[in-house]
Amino acid sequence: MSRNTSDSELNERAQHLLKVMVKRYIRDGSPLGSRTLTREAGLDVSPATIRNVMADLEDLGYVRSPHTSAGRIPTDKGYRFFVDTLLAVQAMSRQAVHEADLQLPEGQSPDALVDSASNLLSGLTRLAGVVTLPRHLERSLRHVEFLPLSDRRVLAILVFNEQDVENRIVHTDRDYSQSELQQVTNYLNAEFAGRGVDTVRDQLLRSMESDKERMNALMNSVIELGGKVFSDDSPADGDDYVVAGQTNLMEFQELSNVEKLRSLFQAFTEKRDILHLLDQSLAADGVQIFIGEESGYKVFDGCSLVTSPYSAEGEVLGVLGVIGPTRMEYDRVIPIVDMTAKLLGSALNQSH
Repeated sequence: MSRNTSDSELNERAQHLLKVMVKRYIRDGSPLGSRTLTREAGLDVSPATIRNVMADLEDLGYVRSPHTSAGRIPTDKGYRFFVDTLLAVQAMSRQAVHEADLQLPEGQSPDALVDSASNLLSGLTRLAGVVTLPRHLERSLRHVEFLPLSDRRVLAILVFNEQDVENRIVHTDRDYSQSELQQVTNYLNAEFAGRGVDTVRDQLLRSMESDKERMNALMNSVIELGGKVFSDDSPADGDDYVVAGQTNLMEFQELSNVEKLRSLFQAFTEKRDILHLLDQSLAADGVQIFIGEESGYKVFDGCSLVTSPYSAEGEVLGVLGVIGPTRMEYDRVIPIVDMTAKLLGSALNQSH
């Protein structure tokens, strides 16, 4: 994501006025007039000079005048210049982390950690927190158990690593008795307990490709049930990420329009557009910021996304971040997103 501006385009006075204006607008959301800006800026210049500078900023596309007010507000280009050039962001100190109560509960499963991280982001920023589920996180099978259900369905209870429990419903070609399911359970636990899920899947797939006519009834059952349970270890459809705090966005006047909120909440539900943006951040080195139209999706006009990848054991597993209005407090939000990514990566390291 390249900058739309160069530092040389604005002189020192113009940069100072833009910074003052953006910070004031972030604080109260009201268009800023020249008279108020003159007071806020602390410059020994006349209001006429301020008006001239603001007119130049508007001509260059950094600010605009809403139809409802004679004052001005920042544009996406103005926010971008502010974030890239005028904003000094400090990493959170240990004391700041402690004071903000920025921590994740210990001893949670990966899925629970992701849920905690999204709620932590939402709670600390008062925006919407988004976290993708970990990708390629090596999980070892600890135990599997099958229970019969009605209509040729079987409930598979899988325990990964130490305490990550997952239930899956398998649709089978025939009804299975409890004794048959117990035989399959005993076989899979004896053969695969302690092995990585990828190993289990690969061996079952190889068995499926061998001469089925030479297999006994037990192995046919193992192949059908085990093959379906481990054929796709990815999360269930719709569980690509978790989001918390969507209703926080209703508190911002610029996002409180019914149609705007409806389109945003639909984007949270459909997930495709948000996932595409988050995927773009997987290869980012640290925090990535999408401001307004930069996202490429009209539904996010007027919004900013601040994201960061999180890693465990040197492997990027996913992305987390916050979604809010373009006038979010970037200097406060960016360090929180950055630190939460580090905390989640560390917690996932410990969990497996």
